[in-house]
Amino acid sequence: MAKTTTEKSNVSELLETPLTGKALLKRVKELSHKSKKDTAIACGYYTTTKDQQKRVNLGKFYDAILQAKGVKLYERDTKDGRGRAPTYRACVHKNGQLVIGANYTDEMGLKPGDEFVIHLGHKHIHLRQINVENGMEDQNNEEE
Repeated sequence: MAKTTTEKSNVSELLETPLTGKALLKRVKELSHKSKKDTAIACGYYTTTKDQQKRVNLGKFYDAILQAKGVKLYERDTKDGRGRAPTYRACVHKNGQLVIGANYTDEMGLKPGDEFVIHLGHKHIHLRQINVENGMEDQNNEEE
């Protein structure tokens, strides 16, 4: 059976742990003449099957490149990996209350005791935080 280009890769180029950050970007630049699969393998983004063939993980490779360039892929992760992820939807409970939830208040940096002015519109609600420094609503928001 003929070997593919990914199987012909030099053994000295293979890494056990994938490169990340600036080292990954530098290596990708050095290997710009190679194919995407060969570059991913040389940077350590592969697994070896039982019959010693290499399977390239291009998804993780591309994610690592984006992360190394400073692109945030998953901003909405929970702090400890447990609980629900925010859906940006809410519903009115049987008792008439509308609960926003801790995920949203944490993301906005709100603390217990922060106050808001409620503006009701047709089919919408605006919450405007009261300026804590002088105890009044922002002047810009009142002019709307």
